[in-house]
Amino acid sequence: MPFIKLTKIEQRRVLSLIACLFLAVAAWLFMALNNKYVYTAKTVLIYKNFPQKRAFHPLQSDTVDLQVEGTGWQLLFARLRINPQSIAVSLNSLNSKDFVVFSDQLYNVNKQLESSQKVISVKPDTLYFDFTKRTVKKVPIKLVKEISFVKQYNISNEVKLNPKYVTVTGPIEELDKISFWGTDTLKLENVQSSSTARIAMQHSTHKNVSIFPSSVEVKLPVDEFTEKTVEVPLKIINNRNYNSIKLYPKKIKVTFLVALSNFNQVDDSFIQATVNAEEWLDLHHSQFKVKITAFPDYCKLISISPSKVDFVIVK
Repeated sequence: MPFIKLTKIEQRRVLSLIACLFLAVAAWLFMALNNKYVYTAKTVLIYKNFPQKRAFHPLQSDTVDLQVEGTGWQLLFARLRINPQSIAVSLNSLNSKDFVVFSDQLYNVNKQLESSQKVISVKPDTLYFDFTKRTVKKVPIKLVKEISFVKQYNISNEVKLNPKYVTVTGPIEELDKISFWGTDTLKLENVQSSSTARIAMQHSTHKNVSIFPSSVEVKLPVDEFTEKTVEVPLKIINNRNYNSIKLYPKKIKVTFLVALSNFNQVDDSFIQATVNAEEWLDLHHSQFKVKITAFPDYCKLISISPSKVDFVIVK
């Protein structure tokens, strides 16, 4: 296929035509992108200025569609990125109404946008809320923990929480279901010394229930544990007929792990061991089974010797 040969004059004419077409398209595109268009952009709501004496529950999603007016340039380059990605909505009107109208707050909404874009409407324009009487309740804090210790180390005493209670605010029917409030999980590994940490409280799963404070200080006492054995006298329970029962032996040996700092303080007075006379009266057992009915916190029981004892009924 033969090539079309152009003279230099014809080549200049073709290049001029292409340049004119390019300039025309560029001018048209420039004018088109300068025009105003309406876009739709999703954003998240953040509530502020809560009503002080009313607990509320939103009856719609916390995401709304913003009808945004902007230029074609913003559509081309910004791709509807509203900055910030969330907008604050005042709930002042909820002190006297059960709904919030966005069209009354468009001026404040536009002040939050760090761009030349303009919000002209919001869908839905009205937010509705369910209201109940607001009340306050104090509940204990429950520490949620996942802790691993170096061998022979463990918690040596009561874990101290500051504060011990959290204040929960919300509708009565929701607060009646709450008996404690958990923390976020305290995760520690290879612990071998006491430590103090601040950990956040679990977030409320109900939008109309709030808590204070939002975090708690945790003091974790940790010590090295060692083995200790004490002799504990046996106590007879449920001896309904007041029989004279002699036990053999009268004492048992209890072996347990105890923190070094508590080694001298923990003795047989902290432990109670019992046998149940009903095992002979009702079940006709020939031996009593030993049960530990009182044992010091943060000590770990290892063994009881013997675990069963002989007895003689003296008539």
